[in-house]
Amino acid sequence: MSETRSCCDGKKDVQVEGGVYLEEGQCDSGLGSIRSLQGQLAEGEPRSPAARGVRSDKAADFADAAAGKEGSASDASSEPDERLDSSYGSSSLVESLAGLGETPRHPGEEEEEEEAERVRQQLLLETFAFVSEDGDTLLHLAVIHCVPAIALCFIAQLPVEVLEIQNDLFQTPLHLSVYLEQSRVVQALVLRGVNTALQDRNGNTPLHLACEQQSLECVRLLLQGIISNKTLEARKSHQDLHLQNWQGLTCLHISTLKGNLHLMALLVKSGADIDVQDGTSGKTPLHMAVENHDEMAVKHLLEMGAQVDAQMYNGCTPLHLAVGRKDAAIAAILCQSGADTLLRNMEDETAQDLADENDDILTLLPFDDLKISGKPVVCSS
Repeated sequence: MSETRSCCDGKKDVQVEGGVYLEEGQCDSGLGSIRSLQGQLAEGEPRSPAARGVRSDKAADFADAAAGKEGSASDASSEPDERLDSSYGSSSLVESLAGLGETPRHPGEEEEEEEAERVRQQLLLETFAFVSEDGDTLLHLAVIHCVPAIALCFIAQLPVEVLEIQNDLFQTPLHLSVYLEQSRVVQALVLRGVNTALQDRNGNTPLHLACEQQSLECVRLLLQGIISNKTLEARKSHQDLHLQNWQGLTCLHISTLKGNLHLMALLVKSGADIDVQDGTSGKTPLHMAVENHDEMAVKHLLEMGAQVDAQMYNGCTPLHLAVGRKDAAIAAILCQSGADTLLRNMEDETAQDLADENDDILTLLPFDDLKISGKPVVCSS
């Protein structure tokens, strides 16, 4: 049911359902109708302002939001005042806000930045590659003065070629860091892949120095770099274990002379030849242990598989050396390990010939003075 009434200004109002009067030409959106509610109020019950045609602020907001979703043009004209959209959450606004922090790049600007970066790297390299009058780089000096933090910074920035520069004593930074037992610097250099086979003026590699210093930690770090790296250069550097210094000594020789059983075992386990000969006389580590009267080292080498009858360049075996030095205890160890007592050196001498009537040793050796058809007859004492 609807009806019309006249206002004092002569305009006609149209009454729509619910008793709401609208000016002519206006349409009711229906948002304020009681039919939009879940239940209808009975006649005579109190009605909310929205039901009477007067919208509260919350109702107005809700109605505007609903009208915007439905896209009804007639709802927009139902309000006398124009409402503005804040555009909050709009994708265009988000994109514009995201771009506020970005500086627009002009053509060629990226190329200029790349060129500036190249120049900076070149200047940095020239600075780090400084060489003193003694041939020391900044990295050498950082290690010498025990400033590992600066040394580690240089190692991270410099190319490998610069890290391998040798000073006037042919020492690399790795030589110095091993000599000064700076294990963190040693580890960083090894991880960068520097050449561990470079020799100083005495022919020592960093591994030689680590064995001389008896630094088990540095030896482990150097061996780890030698064994784990699979490159061709690293496989070549595996020969560090067999390289001789200018005295003809390998790392295993040095460790044996020091009597360090842990280093000896670690080197042999890592691939060092237990019967390697030195470059001057052909002595094996077992020969050197006998010369040092080191019973523990002799037993240790024999247990690891050292050849008991290894001969020097002059043909002498470890037993020859033990008898010549009148060391009955080591001679007994060698004989118990199966040493051949009849082997002759280049002077045609057996171990018995060198006993020089030493009863303690002669009791260990068989007599070979009985011969049949020119061949000795071995008799035990």
